[in-house]
Amino acid sequence: MRYTKTEAGQRALKDRSVPLTPRQRSAFILFDGRRTLAEVLSATSGLGVTMPDVDHLVELGLLATQQDAAQMPQAAAVAAAPATTDASGLALPQQRYQNAYPIATRLTASLGLRGFRLNLAVEAAADYHQLEDLVPRIRAAVGEEKCLPLERALRGLTD
Repeated sequence: MRYTKTEAGQRALKDRSVPLTPRQRSAFILFDGRRTLAEVLSATSGLGVTMPDVDHLVELGLLATQQDAAQMPQAAAVAAAPATTDASGLALPQQRYQNAYPIATRLTASLGLRGFRLNLAVEAAADYHQLEDLVPRIRAAVGEEKCLPLERALRGLTD
């Protein structure tokens, strides 16, 4: 079976809007419509990628079989997009993570080699709470002022 990235998957790969573990991201990148499922699982077996990881990518709407991708209307993909706010209008933790992750990676990447391990920790943070736990380390490394946009994004505040 061959999987390919959906429109939503292409966007998520580009803007990292969907939190994926490093191993899921590695497998996701390899799905190009040419490689079979067995080839991708074999290539990523050293990383620990398993069929549940692939199933998760399919459930998120990031991957589809080639036949399904050709038949899937774009409107259905938009309708399948998860809600980003709760009933009170506040951003859900997953949306806060999606907003804060690029800020955190930019801040830690700006530290160069001295921030390498912190940058790896940010990239390994797979959800809101893991990223939030790194804020004190990021604040200590970049300073209070530079860390404010990250803290605002984690609280769901927008400018």
